[in-house]
Amino acid sequence: MEEGAFVGNIAQDLGLNVRQLSARKFRLSSDDGGRYMKVSLDNGILSIRERIDRERICGQAEMCTVSFKTTLENPLKVYRGELEILDVNDNSPGFRDGSIALQISEASAPGVRFRFERAEDPDIGINTVAAYTISFTEYFSIKTRRTENDVLIPELLLDKPLDRELQSSFQLLLTATDDGTPHRTGTAQILVTVFDINDNAPVFDRDIYRVSVSEDAPHGTLVMKVKANDLDEGPNAEITYSFSDVDLRKARNLFSLEPDSGEVRVEGPLDFEDTNSYSLDVQAVDHGSPAMTGHSNVLIKVIDVNDNAPEIKVPSASNKIPENAPPGTFITFIDIIDRDSGENGQVRCLLPKNLPFRLQTASKHYTLVTSETLDREVISQYKLLISAWDLGSPSLSSNKTIHIAITDVNDNAPRFSESSYNVYVMENNAVGASVSTVTAMDHDLDLNSYVSYSFLDNHIQNMPVSSYLTINSMNGTIYALRSFDHEELKNFQIH
Repeated sequence: MEEGAFVGNIAQDLGLNVRQLSARKFRLSSDDGGRYMKVSLDNGILSIRERIDRERICGQAEMCTVSFKTTLENPLKVYRGELEILDVNDNSPGFRDGSIALQISEASAPGVRFRFERAEDPDIGINTVAAYTISFTEYFSIKTRRTENDVLIPELLLDKPLDRELQSSFQLLLTATDDGTPHRTGTAQILVTVFDINDNAPVFDRDIYRVSVSEDAPHGTLVMKVKANDLDEGPNAEITYSFSDVDLRKARNLFSLEPDSGEVRVEGPLDFEDTNSYSLDVQAVDHGSPAMTGHSNVLIKVIDVNDNAPEIKVPSASNKIPENAPPGTFITFIDIIDRDSGENGQVRCLLPKNLPFRLQTASKHYTLVTSETLDREVISQYKLLISAWDLGSPSLSSNKTIHIAITDVNDNAPRFSESSYNVYVMENNAVGASVSTVTAMDHDLDLNSYVSYSFLDNHIQNMPVSSYLTINSMNGTIYALRSFDHEELKNFQIH
């Protein structure tokens, strides 16, 4: 799919109008979906962010999906989805070599089949190679068979006895065609050279070999031994073993085949999480002239071992939450990933005890929420050590620390240093003189802790207190606005 291609209207699917997407802080995220998709907050349309190449993302897997996660706030809602990527016929079959050389004995009887390397097509299903044809000749035709892995294998069938003295070579055009719409093709030249004498090809004792090997098998581990026999004598019966087929470049780096003994050994590091099985085509070639070849298939199953510790993923290692957040308030997502399989890939996650937080779980996806009321004035921040372990034997584990800062809310009233103040003022005091200072404290933070001083609506001898006194709003210092006379006013009370 090309950039900007329409996928769907996610606002309609979620039952929202477009204004709600922005108002509820709609987000699209995930390890892979966020890379390939985007959502317009103007119309709610889910579209392609960059061109999607199915073969690059999933190879030849039958099912190819890209997962994504959408988040809405106020209230918090999380929706998970998958985008299935369907294959289109955008690759033509191709042969590794444009020319295929075959040497066939003139003694070969009609009905003998000759194997050669198949064509590659990265597409899957009907879009991959579906048929082979060759240019017309009365001597040869093409037959095909399917392996247990549903791979179409071409073979050249000898229809009529050969006579090297009449015709010593043939040039045939081989065409591989897929079944997509429209059909795509690839071609190669088959060069057949007719030789004499060596008329028995090696034959393996099994058509298919099946074996298992642990993914932690060290270099040089014997996997199995293949065996072929040739009914000829002398050099025509001497056999050399080797890998064949076009798609085994990676497998050749992981396994070796001893050419004389037929022993298959581990050559490179195996990884069950990367590839859990291998299908290796082996061939036995005799030393006759022309050489004749027998074929067999080795199916190697890789056994998983617990070699991957759980991986803890959080969007952010630092989070903030207000101290008045009610129990159950969302803090962050926590995803636990273990690439192993079976019990080796089953994970558990745990928080330290006696903390005001808990985990809500859904499979390997967790949500961290509050479990109790918070008080910043008691504890202003937490360091949560998240522990995850798998059920393998021995179990592997990992830890991750999440920092949670408790933000302040204005939940503490100022408190005076004394519940009442007794102030004595000499009569005939100077106007503007300081008569006392009051002090109050607030345990909140920043602006919530700033204190401003003022008088309540007090009266002294039916006159407002502001006629007698003023107070500095910043520091609580009280100043006289007139000179007091003991004979007129002996005492008074203000708030």
